Amino acid sequence: MKETSPSRLALYNALLVVAVFTVLWGAVGYLFTPLNIVAMLVLDLLLFALIFVSFQYTLQRFIYRKIKLIYKTIYNLKRKKGDKDERRYFYNKTIDSVNQEVQEWGESRKLEIEQLKKNEHYRREFLGNIYHELKTPIFNIQGYVLTLLDGGLDDPAINHDYLLRTSKNINRMIAIVEDLETISNLETSQIALNFSAFDIVELAAEVFDFLEIKARKRKRELVFEKTYDKPIHVYADIKWIRQVLVNLVENTIKYGSGKAGITRVSFFDLDENILIEMTDDGPGIAPEEIPRIFERFYRTQSARLREKSGTGLGLAIVKHIIEAHDQTINVRSRLDVGTTFAFTRKKADKNS
Repeated sequence: MKETSPSRLALYNALLVVAVFTVLWGAVGYLFTPLNIVAMLVLDLLLFALIFVSFQYTLQRFIYRKIKLIYKTIYNLKRKKGDKDERRYFYNKTIDSVNQEVQEWGESRKLEIEQLKKNEHYRREFLGNIYHELKTPIFNIQGYVLTLLDGGLDDPAINHDYLLRTSKNINRMIAIVEDLETISNLETSQIALNFSAFDIVELAAEVFDFLEIKARKRKRELVFEKTYDKPIHVYADIKWIRQVLVNLVENTIKYGSGKAGITRVSFFDLDENILIEMTDDGPGIAPEEIPRIFERFYRTQSARLREKSGTGLGLAIVKHIIEAHDQTINVRSRLDVGTTFAFTRKKADKNS
């Protein structure tokens, strides 16, 4: 039976019972008494009506009582304004379709529960990371201050040095808090983007100049993939796109292989968009770690083994800035070969 609604089941069962009753009555009439056709038809109709109504009512009430709570939840989750009452909607559904919807709902809830468990794991890990990131500068500050209070303040050999170290740790805490605030504001759309047209090549050159000394200390060269003689104008918030470029370049500097290396920036014309790619020849990222590199405070295994600096929030900020521009950032990487970050921005119109 393709249609297995309560009404259709009641119809089939009523017809079956009436057919059996008619055959038995006909056999009895044939063997013992004359057959009254009119009486048989009237009884058949009455029997059919009685069985159809009672079977349908019983079947509907049984099914509705058994799963009405879960089905009401399913329906109300999908219900739109003006949709009919879930009881009427439910009675008009076939048993197969009800079963399919319940199974689909169960699968979606299972996936949701798994995601909630995963989110809970990430939440705990995030809180642990915050504790770890803030604990170090706080304990350092405490140590320096206690030393100064115990007499070090009068010792010219250490007082200036300890005050300077205290200042550096305070600045690190401020940087962490400011980066967390930036991410929070980007997530809640509390930062208004000021779109304008600008030359992305010129902006990248400014970022290279800004980070040149830091790159030189880490033996990293910052270059363009090729010479760009003409400006490439894009439409975006120049302040935040500059932050994206700074964070990506700093990431290649901090997590390079430790040997002399090159960070390359290239631009590709994609009709209505410009593809910006930043490639390094660092240690690369393991495939299983790529989905997590944009999480707050997350560091790859190779990064944990080397000296760390910064707040650990740079790539998380990059991701939120790009998403605020209605774009996505992509990563491809090979171990011991290097990593490429890529994102797109719309070309600037002539009238922008």
